[in-house]
Parts: sequence; C-alpha cells; structure tokens
Amino acid sequence: MNLLTSVNGYYYGGRGFGWGLDPTYLLAILGLVLTMIASAKVKSTFNTYSRVRSASGLTGAMAAEQVLHSCGIYDVSIQRVSGQLTDHYDPRNKVLRLSESTYASNSVAAVCVAAHECGHAVQDQVKYGPLVLRSTLVPLANFGSQLSWPIFFAGLIFSMRPLLTAGIVLFCLAVVFQLVTLPVEFNASSRALKILEERHILGDRELADGRKVLRAAAMTYVAAVASSLLQLLRLVILARGRDRD
Repeated sequence: MNLLTSVNGYYYGGRGFGWGLDPTYLLAILGLVLTMIASAKVKSTFNTYSRVRSASGLTGAMAAEQVLHSCGIYDVSIQRVSGQLTDHYDPRNKVLRLSESTYASNSVAAVCVAAHECGHAVQDQVKYGPLVLRSTLVPLANFGSQLSWPIFFAGLIFSMRPLLTAGIVLFCLAVVFQLVTLPVEFNASSRALKILEERHILGDRELADGRKVLRAAAMTYVAAVASSLLQLLRLVILARGRDRD
C-alpha cells in the first residue's frame, strides 16, 4: 500500500509530507493555458476593433438604448462602470452596466459588446429558459465552488471516501453552472447581431467584424468549461487513486 497521497503538489501520508510531483497537475495546467489563450484572444480582438469607428457614430451606450427600446424594454437603466470588458447585465436590479471601454466609445467593438449585454436583457424579458436556470443555479454554484476543494482535500488527507465524493459532487454544481452559461452567452450574441442588422445600426462589413469580437468573447466561456471539466477529471483521478491505496 502506498502511504503517500498527492494533494496539489504535496504528498501526504502516515510519515508526514514532502515535496513531489502530482501528475494530475498537468490537467490543471492545461486548463489554465486554455483560459489564458482565450482571454488573450478576446482582449486582442476587442482592441483591434475598438479602433474601428462604427459608421453610425453611435456609442456603446447609445446603441444599447436603441437596442433595448427596439425590443420594447424601457425599464432597464444603463450605467457606466470602471474597467475594461467588465460589461454585464444585472437582472435583479434591471441595470445594464457598460465598462469605460464600451460606454462612450463609438467603435464597432463597443457597439457589439453593448448589444450583447442587451441580449441578456431581452432574455430576461422573455424568460429565456437557460437564463432562468442559470440564475437559479447561482447560489448552488457559489456554494460548490467555495467548498468543493477544501472538502475534497480533507477527504484525501484523512482517507474519507464520503468527503471525496462530497467534494466531487459540489464541484459538479459549478461545472453544471458553466455548462448552462454557454447557451445563454451564445444566444445573447445571436440576438444582438440580429437586432443590429435589422435596425441597421451596423453595416454588413461591421457585422462581420462584430461577429469576430463576440465569437472571441464566447470562446472564453468555452475555455472556462473545458478548464472545469479538466479539474473535475483531476478530482476523479485523485479519488480513484486514494481508493486503490
């Protein structure tokens, strides 16, 4: 029987612990690399098209107002928030928050990002199923992501299978949340591009550029899901290794 159990690069066992290499770390590293690549890609794409002025001259805030009103939404306020790419829609307070790089910019990138967030407001208005489900899962996902690793580590250290299982189940809640997020984000982009085209807010060439921006943004969510699935696989491998011990 192997007396040592690997946890995040350390080996724990009946004789204490020391340094060692956990081979499952490769899964965590791969997930991190995927996330970093996706993040770099979206920033690069946004920066490229943030220098392309939209023909309409509309700023992100102005475009957002037009998109919302065209969908019959008048109870959502638009606010400026600090940071870059910190744009988001708050369904609880009915607020569309646009970052400094979006709110007052009249670039193609700014208009598309603002319209994408409006897509979430439209989803909220029509009670889009995946969005409702994601909102329901938020507290469970937060609970799972905060407690899964500590509980799992405790299970490894004290060789308690129930704790290992509980840690994996809790982490699954966070994974399910991210999986549900994918259709929400893709649908918001689809709605945004359709409205921008129908209302002639962007021309054909601008729409093509806008698709690149929103596609790059969507890949960050895909990378996040891939990273979480790799982490889940890592937990399962570690748990099975403890069972064999």
